[in-house]
Amino acid sequence: MTGSPEEKRSAAKAEPSNVRSVAVIGSGWAGCAAAVELARAGFKVTLFEAARTLGGRARRIETDRKLLDNGQHILLGAYSETLRLMKLVGVDRDQALLTLPLQMRYPPGGGGMDFVAPRLPAPLHLALALLRSKGLDRADKMSLARFSSTARWMGWQLNDDCSVSELLRRFEQTPRLIQLMWRPLCLAALNTPPERASAQVFLNVLRDSLGAKRSASDMLLPRVDLSALFPDAASAFLRAHGGAVRTGAKVQALRSIEGRLWQVEVSGAAVGGTWSTYFNGVVLATGAVQAASLLHAVPDCDTTDVCARLTAFESEAITTVYLQYDAATRLALPFFALLEDPDNYQWGQFVFDRGQLDASQAGLLAVVISASAGVAAQQQDLLAEAVAVQLAAAFQWPELGRPSWFKVITEKRATYASSPGLVRPRNASGLPGLALAGDYTAGDYPATLESAVRSGVAAAAHLKGVT
Repeated sequence: MTGSPEEKRSAAKAEPSNVRSVAVIGSGWAGCAAAVELARAGFKVTLFEAARTLGGRARRIETDRKLLDNGQHILLGAYSETLRLMKLVGVDRDQALLTLPLQMRYPPGGGGMDFVAPRLPAPLHLALALLRSKGLDRADKMSLARFSSTARWMGWQLNDDCSVSELLRRFEQTPRLIQLMWRPLCLAALNTPPERASAQVFLNVLRDSLGAKRSASDMLLPRVDLSALFPDAASAFLRAHGGAVRTGAKVQALRSIEGRLWQVEVSGAAVGGTWSTYFNGVVLATGAVQAASLLHAVPDCDTTDVCARLTAFESEAITTVYLQYDAATRLALPFFALLEDPDNYQWGQFVFDRGQLDASQAGLLAVVISASAGVAAQQQDLLAEAVAVQLAAAFQWPELGRPSWFKVITEKRATYASSPGLVRPRNASGLPGLALAGDYTAGDYPATLESAVRSGVAAAAHLKGVT
């Protein structure tokens, strides 16, 4: 690649003599993970974020009511890289996360099930949970045991990918078990309906949680907002290691200078207009569409194949309905599964008692609707009313039908559809000194926080090997 004589002279002056510099574009969990790993390895890292708040699609937002998360997340004990990096940047796990055993519990008396794994070594914890479970008959329990044993025997691997629905048919799962266990688990893990979701990716998640040691199946509920859970601490870690964080700074263009430096053009009031700077490497950690746009505009570079994969994803939305009640309102558990029945305007799939996670949010319930594109198109007040009525009926508690206020938050591009056989781009972009990071890059997991963090770590490792 070539640039103008002026660019070459500026680049030569900007190139550090002994410290390798890297630009990380995008401060989602993938970008923050890459920045932390590179800073720890001695790189001089500059993190660029177009928004004012770090965290990407898992962050806090300021609403007209109060600070809220843009969605409710559950982490798993199997999220080893996320937990490692949280510890590295100084996040206290016990203070930041509430640890619960694997469970699928519905409001009592509502026709659901009650499944809780005891704290015993695997796989005894699952066997005893199944034996003690309520709301499942003998056929349902035998069906679940058959699924677990067959999946283990198969090594959690399929010769050919198929939909989760097809997998459940092959494993002869009962309709009730599908309704109460497999469908909500698939929606929560993949944010894709079972009839369109990848069975292999679903099995990967089950392998590392149900099929691993007992603690891997633990459910971890954030006690702090999502930005405070990792991105804010990652930012502080980066600054402490000589890096910089530029919020309100949108990267407009990238240019490779003779295959050895990258020119990054940035704009925004926070950076005083438009300016360019140079780096030895770049981690492109924006959303897939934004990444494709930046790569497509790189002069003299053939990124056709990479861009085609980046633009082939089908977005899936997640809607969270926040309902505020009197501060004394408290559910019996920190969270419950809900019976989903769209035909009867019952869209909620899980409800979380935010007051049991953060005392300052007493009386605040968060109801999650995954794969919510159709639901999100409705009027917010009607959707919130329907969800409140669903809670009142599920818990047989009329007061839940009358919240003092509500807030509906839909993240339209929360994830991509994790469909069978989906081909995801690698971290290596094919361009010298540039790596991709995001939950959409190649990996075993669907679009989860752990997938994003793993991708950021992999992108950092790639740059460490080539810069």
